[in-house]
Amino acid sequence: MTLTLAARSRRHARPRSLRVAVGASALVGALVAAVLLSLALGANPLSPRVVVDTLAGGGTPESQYIVWQLRVPRTLAGLAAGAALGVAGALIQAFTRNPLADPGILGVNAGAAFAVALGVAFLGMRDPASFVWLAFAGALVVTLGVYLIGSSGRGGADPIRLTLAGVALGAVFSGLVTGMTLSNPDAFDAMRSWHAGSLLGAGADALVAIVPFIGVGLVIAFAVAPGLNALALGDDVARSHGANVRRIRVFVVIAVTLLAGAATALVGPIAFVGLMVPHVARWVFGVDQRVILGVSVVLAPVVVLAADVLGRVLIAPAEMSAGIVTAFVGAPVLIALAMRRRVSGLG
Repeated sequence: MTLTLAARSRRHARPRSLRVAVGASALVGALVAAVLLSLALGANPLSPRVVVDTLAGGGTPESQYIVWQLRVPRTLAGLAAGAALGVAGALIQAFTRNPLADPGILGVNAGAAFAVALGVAFLGMRDPASFVWLAFAGALVVTLGVYLIGSSGRGGADPIRLTLAGVALGAVFSGLVTGMTLSNPDAFDAMRSWHAGSLLGAGADALVAIVPFIGVGLVIAFAVAPGLNALALGDDVARSHGANVRRIRVFVVIAVTLLAGAATALVGPIAFVGLMVPHVARWVFGVDQRVILGVSVVLAPVVVLAADVLGRVLIAPAEMSAGIVTAFVGAPVLIALAMRRRVSGLG
């Protein structure tokens, strides 16, 4: 009997390991393809051979300018922002135990946009590079406010209270930003591209300022992932397994703030990436949070870069922001998720 059960277990493990291997290979291939397309396509399309030659130090002066000055920073911004948004989405879904949660649920996007609007209105800022620190500070302050509100009262931080506080504050700040924008549209012209979620304005200076925060957020996220597996079973069960529930929640809030705040500061609010990617990872690779985070850090940049490339070619020679493309794709996905029988759980 024992041998029979062991044989059955091995037979079930083989298809799963094969699926994981095929999925991992597909992810790496998709990421490489997305990077090459991001470097090659645009108003001045380049062949893959020219892109490779230029990256190796050759090419023409024109191709060197297009690749190194325009598309490499844009591609790096997509990689960094995509990884941050995907992991932040996986964290917030596991943290709130809500499969329809998104990083914006903590008011991160609204806080960043409100801080940028203040800088435009009262400090005369017009350069997107100067928005970075304001956007990050706004995201941090609002998320801390959400956590303080959600943790007030008995029992400390509660996922439901955090969700309600984030939605409420996000709605308030979104309304304030809209009112400020309508009151002085000329002053907010420089903010429009950023607010639509665009990789176009992310230069080298913004990358240098923001990427370290994303790196710290990713380290915290992967460090807290085993605790999230215990937390998914419920607070009482997690405590019985020795997990420090309050500490896990604090570090998740810190990681989400760093990741989603930095991504929003870098490229503006890009919706639905943090919602879609963790679900795909969960469907294909299972419910282990460590695996979901690992898949999200690779798959989410593919989604962001693909959206950016589509935005360049759909209405060429004009461009459509990546945030608009992800909204078109994400809305049907959200409807499909809401209609699925298994959407109520993360298992």
